[in-house]
Amino acid sequence: MFAERKGATSLEMRLGIDVACRAAHQASLADATGRYLWSGRRFRTTVEDLERLWAMLPEGTEPSSVTVVMEPTRNAWVPLAAWSRRRGAVVVLVPPEQSADLRTYYAKHTKSDRLDSRILARVPLLHPEGLHTATGLGPGDALRRAVKLRSNLVKRRTSILARLDDLLELLGPGWHAALGADLANKTPLRFLAHYADPHQVIRLGRARLGRFLARHSRGSWGEDKADQVITAARETLRLWSEELDYPELADDIAIEARLALQLTEEIKELEDRIAALLTKADPDAILRSVPGVGPVLAAQILGRLGDPHRFTSLAAIRSFSGLSPNWTPPARAHDTAAPPNPATHACAKHCSWPPTRPAAATPRSRRNTTA
Repeated sequence: MFAERKGATSLEMRLGIDVACRAAHQASLADATGRYLWSGRRFRTTVEDLERLWAMLPEGTEPSSVTVVMEPTRNAWVPLAAWSRRRGAVVVLVPPEQSADLRTYYAKHTKSDRLDSRILARVPLLHPEGLHTATGLGPGDALRRAVKLRSNLVKRRTSILARLDDLLELLGPGWHAALGADLANKTPLRFLAHYADPHQVIRLGRARLGRFLARHSRGSWGEDKADQVITAARETLRLWSEELDYPELADDIAIEARLALQLTEEIKELEDRIAALLTKADPDAILRSVPGVGPVLAAQILGRLGDPHRFTSLAAIRSFSGLSPNWTPPARAHDTAAPPNPATHACAKHCSWPPTRPAAATPRSRRNTTA
């Protein structure tokens, strides 16, 4: 077959690659009519294997006539896409559900481990309107990685602060009133990392505690705040007497406070990096000129959205962001299909948008008919 098609250099070539994370990838080559030139060729993400795979194209094939089709499998597709683009090929990413539907049909008639790469090679022929050229590096983009990492760090710090808030409730409500409602500030965290034992707070005294708070708050807190903290410590001792193990609780609070402080420092350094990357990606500050969009949100939009030209309409962008998800209610009362969770979308989980779900209908089998 390869000899027969060797001279057909004017045809478009579709190289389907079944990307693997640890095992070898598999590639299949088809022409514009869907006829396979070869299939099931195994290779790995090395320069030698990629050069060998590229040499298997028909002699005289123009690089611009080659379309590389693959699924975005974890991050393993990124170096393959970058190498193919440098060779002049067009890289197309296929949503996994598209190829899965086609794979389900072919699986009824084909039994082969080369099925995935063969299907990907024929996707441009069967579904050309659903293909969009991949131009960016995906997870290889520095801004995208940075905003995703910041989001994860903020989530971890929020969880830690919630646990810290629960631990302070054991000491009594006076501690929240004395330290303030926002435990994310560095001064309360530094205090709790050292002095969460009521006995230790009282022994420290008003003067030394006031100097500690003034030094770490840059003068915002002083002896007045120290009086409030000492009052809260005495109230805890009156509330619990000696029933509560104060040193053990103080150690638990100190661990959570130190973790929150460390994450705060990491987030601050990461935000400096993101600011530099945002300036490079949006030098004219066009996105930041939008009302309500600051440096943090602008970086999230640019990093998470990626190439906006891959969306066919503004409605597609809204659906991707999760800010206006579409949901079709069940046709029957016993259907249990739930509406999409906006927290799983790229942008909605960074916004304070409360999702609302309609109440599901009660199945007839569970209705109380004895009343």
